[in-house]
Amino acid sequence: MSIPQPAPLVVVMGVSGSGKSTVGAALAQRLGVPFEDGDDLHPPANIEKMSHGIPLDDHDRHPWLEAIGEWLASHDERGGVISSSALKRKYRDQLRHHAHRVQFLHLHGSREVIAARQATRPGHFMPPSLLTSQFATLEPLAPDEHGLVVDVAQPVDVIVQEYVDRAVTSPQPPTTEES
Repeated sequence: MSIPQPAPLVVVMGVSGSGKSTVGAALAQRLGVPFEDGDDLHPPANIEKMSHGIPLDDHDRHPWLEAIGEWLASHDERGGVISSSALKRKYRDQLRHHAHRVQFLHLHGSREVIAARQATRPGHFMPPSLLTSQFATLEPLAPDEHGLVVDVAQPVDVIVQEYVDRAVTSPQPPTTEES
């Protein structure tokens, strides 16, 4: 007799334009859990700052990460998927403080692929000019972080299936090996 496992609790992370919202929504649907777009939890001051092409600093991100952490904590038992850049280890640590079992799905891609994706989303508050600061801030998942890295230069369904194959159905904790 096996003990039922709780539904996954996942943060889909990466730089702006990596597909976090699209992949997150598709993954949540596949897993049958709620999805939240972390962009919707930004305080108005953060959106205003980014809209003017000004990168957020750690001070700006702290209340936003707390809101994401609170969402994770409220979904810890039933599972869920949320999108968040979670660019630095300390940001991910802040999220883990709220929900220790959270898994990270890092959507990794080249600057060229991601810049092309950003160009297809007019009207988003995050201008393409901030992509350089996002890549400069990004700290890849460390080997001791519960998560995996998936290449974004694949169709969404393939990314979701890779996550399911590697993280959900595997008895071993996912690794940070890039596919």
